[in-house]
Amino acid sequence: MPGGDGGHWFEEVADHLGGAYLRYSFTYGTVSEVDAIVAALELTPGQRILDVGCGPGRHALELAGRGFQVVGIDISSTFIQLARDGAPAGASFVVGDARRMEFDAEFDAVISLCQGAFGLAGGPGADHGVIDPDGAILERIAAAVRPCGGVALTAFSAYFQVRFLDDRDAFDAATGVNLESTVLRDLDGAEIPTDLWTTCFTPRELRLLCDRTGLDVVGIRSVRPGDYADRPPDLEHPEFLVLGRRRS
Repeated sequence: MPGGDGGHWFEEVADHLGGAYLRYSFTYGTVSEVDAIVAALELTPGQRILDVGCGPGRHALELAGRGFQVVGIDISSTFIQLARDGAPAGASFVVGDARRMEFDAEFDAVISLCQGAFGLAGGPGADHGVIDPDGAILERIAAAVRPCGGVALTAFSAYFQVRFLDDRDAFDAATGVNLESTVLRDLDGAEIPTDLWTTCFTPRELRLLCDRTGLDVVGIRSVRPGDYADRPPDLEHPEFLVLGRRRS
């Protein structure tokens, strides 16, 4: 499903999944993930937060329910409509491409969790004129947050990915992009074969990217969905959680 109309490949994935996205186990830890982010970034209700690659809005809606003012942005119109359905006051959602965001120091914090945007810029539709398309997304994230504002994003671990490669994976050592061939089911159980392209990172690379975009790294944790505990980078967890602040 490469997105042959010129759009991002993930749009077709989202169109097929729809609400079934929230049936996958990696989405079950929303409350504990938000607990960890609120504590790590020292967020307080009333602050304005941008959720980049918000999907159906699970983190944004949880934050809005806690009294934050949240804007969610996602490239998938299908996911954005799901997020808007029944959204409480304080939550708004827009269809947009994270690579082209034009927010300028408008938010107290920016999050991009569960590879919502950062980490998905490789594969079909990638801007081949940009050396690091995921780094370009991070630049837009850093631009969106106010000076001294917090940033939290997750990224797949290159260590974990290479260590646990299986026959569904094709890891490109030159780009750090892993191609996973899998099957996805919609709400009715209909299956389609699907290719997923995800960029994988090392902690050093993440620190360098943050430094380049004007973010000071507060910490990098090894995490898994639903478990954002404060632990140092290791080889045992599939993701890194990067916590940073925009330089003043």
